[in-house]
Amino acid sequence: MSDHSMPWVEKYRPKSLSEVTSQSTTTNVLQKSLHSANLPHLLFYGPAGTGKTSTVLALARELYGPNLMKSRILELNASDERGISIVRDRIKKFARLAVSNPTAEDLEKYPCPPYKLIILDEADSMTTDAQSALRRTMENYAGVTRFCLICNYVTRIIDPLASRCSKFRFKSLDEELGVRRLQYIAQQENVEVSESTLREILEVCEGDLRRGVNLLQCVSTVLLEHGLEGNIKQLFGHLPSELVDEMISVIQEKDLTKVLQFTENKILKQGYSATFVFNALHDQLLLSDTGLALSLTNNTKNNISRILWEADRKICGGGNESIQVLDCLFKLSDSM
Repeated sequence: MSDHSMPWVEKYRPKSLSEVTSQSTTTNVLQKSLHSANLPHLLFYGPAGTGKTSTVLALARELYGPNLMKSRILELNASDERGISIVRDRIKKFARLAVSNPTAEDLEKYPCPPYKLIILDEADSMTTDAQSALRRTMENYAGVTRFCLICNYVTRIIDPLASRCSKFRFKSLDEELGVRRLQYIAQQENVEVSESTLREILEVCEGDLRRGVNLLQCVSTVLLEHGLEGNIKQLFGHLPSELVDEMISVIQEKDLTKVLQFTENKILKQGYSATFVFNALHDQLLLSDTGLALSLTNNTKNNISRILWEADRKICGGGNESIQVLDCLFKLSDSM
């Protein structure tokens, strides 16, 4: 695939640890372990899009080089095969293989330690039985194989597995570093985009740099051609602030007929997601330091928080979005 047709998220994936954004503590520790033949098993955890997979791939590239990586690295996504079969059929077979010998050229340029590396992405989706089987494999083949487990929720990794790894927490993206990274990509692609638009992209992606790069590519090919810069949030389904203000005004009137008409005509028929509706209400009623949020009592805010939580929980459990949005707005109208 040519660079021109490659998705930007892959084209600008960090090639070395020094290029990883906003994870200096982790990368500094890994840099020091590059020349050690005793790299521990690793456990990377944190929100999506914070550079966990990119970091371990950059580490592998600096350990082995691009040629030796092909025989020394096994990268799996545990969400594809969650059960014990993935441990027996793929991981164990690769772990027991003898370590291939590096060429003299590779040895000159890279450390080439005498072990392979198995990268297990989304390890928190593995069943408990599969994780238990993986623990035994890690013990038996520690001499020739290292593991890097990657997950969003470290609490879903069983203790016997987690205790065998050095843990590294990946924090959410720092806004200033994120802006600089997006500016660099925009410059490389000859895209003229304002800093305010980049900040709006980062706000939409909520610390997920991978999503931010994807949004930037979308913005560069769709929005800027039509002069729509400044409408980033609306493009990706967020409610305009004017619509949120109108929704809150309708709720305060306590007229259920108006609430029903507003919900049908302004929310559901316009295709807004229930999640974005709940998020907008949460930000405006509970987090805002202006307007109505300042006049609400703590007890009222507690009730609002509970109503929004219940509605979101039902959506996550498979509930009908239209019904849950209506139910949520009716309850808010009654409680405010």
